[in-house]
Amino acid sequence: MSIKPLIILPDPVLRLVSKPIERFDGQLQAFANDMFDTMYDAPGIGLAAIQVGEPIRLVVIDLAREGEEKAPHIFVNPKIVHSSDERSIYEEGCLSIPDYYAEVERPARVRVEYQDVQGKPQEMEVDELMATCIQHEIDHLDGVLFIDHISKLKRDMVIKKFKKIAKERQQNSQVL
Repeated sequence: MSIKPLIILPDPVLRLVSKPIERFDGQLQAFANDMFDTMYDAPGIGLAAIQVGEPIRLVVIDLAREGEEKAPHIFVNPKIVHSSDERSIYEEGCLSIPDYYAEVERPARVRVEYQDVQGKPQEMEVDELMATCIQHEIDHLDGVLFIDHISKLKRDMVIKKFKKIAKERQQNSQVL
């Protein structure tokens, strides 16, 4: 059990395309458990491995609300194989872009193929918040952030703000 440091915008690591996972062993399960610990601590409902600096195709999601029984899902090498024409809009946020939220329109339903931590092929059809969350996290695996789905003007403002914060943080650490 360990909480990993989150990669925060504008870190270029967030733009890397993650590599498929080929080894299914205890290390993979342990890393997924660490990702859950990190996600729950943040707190969040989804986390891609790249957000803790590992460019591998691994996503964890748990949509359970506070006070509800946990409902963890692990997606190894996930890919969307079908998207509905119907659209939905959710206000999205991201642990790698703290305290910024924006409405994003995505397909309302998707079918995702993935492997479990033992490497066994799985398929799941999801809608509503789970559909939004899995699309958001798979985007991370491809170096895409939710702000890439909003207007260029808003996106540029967010990136500028986080670059400024990162610069100030770097200057403050050099002073110490």
